[in-house]
Amino acid sequence: MREIEIDANSMVPRDLNRAVKEAAKEYDKIIIKNPNAMHYMVAGLTDDTEIVIDGSAGYFAGTMIDGAKIHITGNAGWFPADNMTEGEVIIDGAAGDGVGQGIYGGTVVVKRNVGSRTGEIMKNGTIIIGGNSGFMSGLFMMGGRIIVLGDISDDAGESIIRGAIYVLGEIKSLGKNAKIAEIDDEDKKELKELLPAYGFDLKDEKYDQFKKIVPRSKRPFYGSKESEEG
Repeated sequence: MREIEIDANSMVPRDLNRAVKEAAKEYDKIIIKNPNAMHYMVAGLTDDTEIVIDGSAGYFAGTMIDGAKIHITGNAGWFPADNMTEGEVIIDGAAGDGVGQGIYGGTVVVKRNVGSRTGEIMKNGTIIIGGNSGFMSGLFMMGGRIIVLGDISDDAGESIIRGAIYVLGEIKSLGKNAKIAEIDDEDKKELKELLPAYGFDLKDEKYDQFKKIVPRSKRPFYGSKESEEG
């Protein structure tokens, strides 16, 4: 594996992203040193390259990537992995609002707590939160899955259209068009295969404690609750 380090200490986001895209043509792994919570790091990278951000990232880390694997060893600001189409973003610390906003595929993992609107308007893919997730998580969610190992705050699954939110902890309240469904054996099988791959080792009995939030209606804005069920 060919590896290179880039020192971001004296760079602005445009210069850093240009350097990363050039390096990705030749190197399999890029380590960004001294990121200093810079915004827009690794934006729009379309190469299948491993990126290590050695520290914390600011807003929109990994926005619009397609195929890259990004590991942030610290925290991240708002909207990490925004509109990612394919790839992987792993954050060892906490993150702000809008984790995985609008993703079309790939996997986003935050080991600790996150802010509000996790997975807002996501179309597909997987988001795993190791801690708590804030209000309106899954807002206008159109597909994919969100897995929260801690608690989820107010209005969970607000106006959800498709997809599912799995919550191990407490659900403070459900949003409009959201309901709790029974978790089945297939759900548990998928969770048992997925979570240990990202370092979340749960006892078997914990998988029975997950709650599953799904859309109440396929047509949430028309008709009555009774006519729209199913």
